[in-house]
Amino acid sequence: MTNTPEITYETETPVLYRVDGPVAWITMNRPGFNNAQNSQMTYALDDAFIRAVNDDAVKVIVLAGEGKHFSAGHDIGTPGRDVDRSFERRLLWADHVNKPGAEFLYTREQEVYLGMCRRWRDCQKPTIAMVQGACVAGGLMLAWVCDLIVASDDAFFQDPVIRMGIPGVEYFAHAFELPPRVAKEFLLFGDRMSAQRAEGFGMVNKVVPRAELAATVSDWASKLAGMPSLGLWLTKQAVNHVEELRGKRSAMDAVYHMHHFAHAQNQILTGNNLAGLDAGKMAAANKDAAKG
Repeated sequence: MTNTPEITYETETPVLYRVDGPVAWITMNRPGFNNAQNSQMTYALDDAFIRAVNDDAVKVIVLAGEGKHFSAGHDIGTPGRDVDRSFERRLLWADHVNKPGAEFLYTREQEVYLGMCRRWRDCQKPTIAMVQGACVAGGLMLAWVCDLIVASDDAFFQDPVIRMGIPGVEYFAHAFELPPRVAKEFLLFGDRMSAQRAEGFGMVNKVVPRAELAATVSDWASKLAGMPSLGLWLTKQAVNHVEELRGKRSAMDAVYHMHHFAHAQNQILTGNNLAGLDAGKMAAANKDAAKG
């Protein structure tokens, strides 16, 4: 593609991996950019999940974010934004970089966002998201694929992409994580939802002071690790199957097309598939909304 911006990665280790006994800790490691997800990070996350699944000594997987925030969402404005770069593809989708028009993002996000999230949700080992600070847009997708979510008392959840004319992020689990009217409120206003309110709807399992977050997650992971591995896997499959019977996968497929219709409309009307709203403008709008 022409006029491709230069990509500058601030780190070669966008994801940290460590094993503590039977628990694998996968930690997003772009704290300077609030763990915004570029492709470099996404494929590193996939590598880490594969590593944890292939290690028979690992019984439980924890997904965390280094620094102040769990994840500010997709990378839409850092020097490491690598939307135009090819990676070794994992899900048998064609490369996106040579695709014209709306096909470019439609192809890329099938793998990097929707496909990867479905892949991680279905891994056989139980997963816990350890959420502090911001869990915004693409950050929601990473938390929602986990079986359990433990959040700090200062955590908040938000999907503000309505400001781009887009009906929520690609892994559209909103109406499964929240009651329908609450999901509409969450999406239509794009406002922050506190961890305490999210816990009331069952989107979060437990809220604790930030100082107790890591210890609480570690305790939960240890308890899970003491359960029979096959029983854990079968339990995951059972509950996930009920969600599929309720239409979760087909709903996501339908909304994915709405999502990319919105991208295409933005490109036609504004010349930019995000309607010209980069990371700085979105952050400023979110802060103004929070003040209001």
